[in-house]
Amino acid sequence: MKIISLRWGRQLAAGLGLFALAVRGPAASPAGAGAEVDAAAAEAAAHLRPDRLVTYKQVGDVSLQISFFEPPGHRADRPVAGIVFFHGGAFNIGAPSNFYAQAQYLARRGMVAMAVEYRIRSRHQTTQREAIQDAFSAMRWVRRHTAELGIDPKRLAVAGGSAGGFLAAAVTTLSGLDEPGEDTSVSPRPNALLLFNAMLDRGPGSRAFAKVEAAMGSQWRTISPLHNLYAGFPPTVHFLGTADRNVSVESARRLKAEIEKIGGRYDLHLYDGQEHGFFNYGRGDNTYFRLTLREADRFLASIGYLTGEPTLGEPPR
Repeated sequence: MKIISLRWGRQLAAGLGLFALAVRGPAASPAGAGAEVDAAAAEAAAHLRPDRLVTYKQVGDVSLQISFFEPPGHRADRPVAGIVFFHGGAFNIGAPSNFYAQAQYLARRGMVAMAVEYRIRSRHQTTQREAIQDAFSAMRWVRRHTAELGIDPKRLAVAGGSAGGFLAAAVTTLSGLDEPGEDTSVSPRPNALLLFNAMLDRGPGSRAFAKVEAAMGSQWRTISPLHNLYAGFPPTVHFLGTADRNVSVESARRLKAEIEKIGGRYDLHLYDGQEHGFFNYGRGDNTYFRLTLREADRFLASIGYLTGEPTLGEPPR
């Protein structure tokens, strides 16, 4: 395991490739119109320093890393709950620091919080296919190393916003989209799911369906999380603004109904008049950053990942 210490005081591949080409441009990708908001959040939180960076995957000369935020005094022999964040940016822009503020807060609350770097178009000239492969690789890497990371393998959550929300849902629901040659004996699936304006319905009637169907034909189901739900689906919370032009409230309510139909838990929090990316750190006066993070805290406490009430006051500076 390659570690860079930064402590500060403490095959559906072919079909998916066609799909990626069909939606390659930022404006056509999920949350394309809000990608700049996610990138701005990454810049706003870039001054926050993770405890360490760990390389989880090497692709040619590209090293992909996970940023770690750990509880004070964390020890591997005292495992705690963990959470993995995937940033937004329409698979084109953005950075792991998009969720550094949330990760720092949850680490101070007692979780091991991780923010994943994955390949994006602007930096690596890649498509959604590679981003999905990296998400699967990252989750498998974390699961393989839970013991040395001090993470309880039965309390591992995944979270993401916009395109990152799709990745979080992808590792939870989809299959057959792995990096060629990867050891798939370890499951990438999480035990809980936190979504921030995530597009999960790519089926008939969805805003993405025309492009998905044109690229994948009858295989469209393989890339639509809503159509790959299963018994025992992990508890889920979703934060969405009612004025979001990329993710409709109707689609979120449809997902809620389908998950509850199979006996699962899906908490939907709607924020009146808010647009795509409203939850991000550095957005306005951080009102919705605080509101959504408090609700995320309460959700995590309700499933035994945290204890006590939220401690969030002023956002990190």
